Amino acid sequence: MDGQAESVAENAARTAKPSGAQRKWLSRGLDQPGGKLPLFDEAGQKVSGRTVKSCVSQGWAEPWFANPIKPDWQVCKLTEAGRKIITGD
Repeated sequence: MDGQAESVAENAARTAKPSGAQRKWLSRGLDQPGGKLPLFDEAGQKVSGRTVKSCVSQGWAEPWFANPIKPDWQVCKLTEAGRKIITGD
């Protein structure tokens, strides 16, 4: 990402507010090694693809690595912007 595109993404991440579902998912990465975000919620249900895509587009999460078993499931980690939006720092 070039400098201008990066600052636009950073501004969007700062001004947008996560929904309840987004906040819940992102907060689960706070205590995980590397900020890994879960594929499943506490009830064992797959996290909504809309939640994942929206958080990635806002810059709060980023793809981490490809999932070899389920390539259509995106493994993500919390970004610094995501950490800040959750912790309020």
